[in-house]
Amino acid sequence: MEDDDHAANSAAAAAAAGPAQELSSSAFYSGGAAFSLALLYVLSMYVWRSEHDRDHPSTIKRRFVSAGGMILVSLAFSHCFVSSRHLLEHDMWSLIGVRRAGLELALALPTLLTVLLFLGPLATLVCCDRARLLSHPYYWRRSLSDLIWWRNHVVAPFTEEFTFRACMVPILLGHFSERGAVVLSPLLFGVAHLHHMVERVRRGQDLRTAALISLFQMVYTSVFGAYSAFLFLRTGHLAAPVVIHGFCNFMGFPDFSELLTQPPKRRTLLLGAYMLGAGLFSLLLFPLTEPHIYHNDMYYR
Repeated sequence: MEDDDHAANSAAAAAAAGPAQELSSSAFYSGGAAFSLALLYVLSMYVWRSEHDRDHPSTIKRRFVSAGGMILVSLAFSHCFVSSRHLLEHDMWSLIGVRRAGLELALALPTLLTVLLFLGPLATLVCCDRARLLSHPYYWRRSLSDLIWWRNHVVAPFTEEFTFRACMVPILLGHFSERGAVVLSPLLFGVAHLHHMVERVRRGQDLRTAALISLFQMVYTSVFGAYSAFLFLRTGHLAAPVVIHGFCNFMGFPDFSELLTQPPKRRTLLLGAYMLGAGLFSLLLFPLTEPHIYHNDMYYR
């Protein structure tokens, strides 16, 4: 009789949990939560009334506050919308990539991969003697006192990766596969950068030029976002995409036209560096991101 009662209670619990579990794993639930999070991140940048552009110190400071607030909002979204299936297997901090195991390698190997990808642009910096600037104390004194430098290399990489990778990707995994999350989260990340078009028009740029630049930026950031989401899922660490985000912001989009201005012999060497870097990156992408290297049993199992 007790066994019958226990079975009945279990069935009732399963029936009660069924609709909730089905909802939390639906495409509408996961996708809607991710889209809402991306929208809130963009809107948080515009809660302040200001006549200044995005590079003005007062605008940057206010957006630092907004970005900090979005860390709390993103954490709240994770607690509310991450699939209960994942929470049964791992704690929340591990799911968002804040954990100790494998951290050193998660910092080193993805950085190495990204350096290989940018081998051509880095070789150009060295050949043109611009790399010497990085060893000059004046460069670092000036950079560390510059709010734009802090925004581009520290605050934006951390807060954007925290929201769009650490918190958004686990939410999407409630319904979508790892591959689906790698595709969807960067699309939201890329679209979230379209708001820069409004700022360009406000500064006097014509609409067509502003739209073309913003479209290119959306495509570029979407491609980067896919790479970043891939690293997050493969390593299981937030640190990996944060570091490579800062590095990519420092490097910028490769200036291929600069190759044309180089002497023929140097141009050939630099072109070889571009090709070698791309080849090594493609060859080592999967071996250097094997999940077991990072003690990652959460994703890509």
